[in-house]
Amino acid sequence: MKWLDRARRWARGTRRDVVVLWLAARDRRVPWYAKLAAGAVAAYALSPIDLIPDFIPVLGYLDDLIIVPVGIIVVLKLIPVDVLADLRAAAMKHTERPVSRAGLVAVISIWVLLAALLLWVALGPAAAVR
Repeated sequence: MKWLDRARRWARGTRRDVVVLWLAARDRRVPWYAKLAAGAVAAYALSPIDLIPDFIPVLGYLDDLIIVPVGIIVVLKLIPVDVLADLRAAAMKHTERPVSRAGLVAVISIWVLLAALLLWVALGPAAAVR
């Protein structure tokens, strides 16, 4: 399971680095060319549209496994080291998961109400016909 743990750490690091790129694209201390590249890589990483669609066997996931990480590595090298450290600290704050039981209850309640409304709309007219 050692390789699985490494894969999980790598995936978490990639997610954090995408947030770093998103923050870098908006930071004044980052050079314009790094901002442009950071915005492009972050947009591509977060976009549901891929160069190679995921339904194509093997090739579909190649862009997710190669293009995005290589883009992240290249752009991180364009950002000054001191700025990158600040951005990584800010990204850690953004990626922490807040714990809010009230928020959880609110989201679940909304989904249950929407499901009940959908059921009522779907079954209401059918029940009236009978």
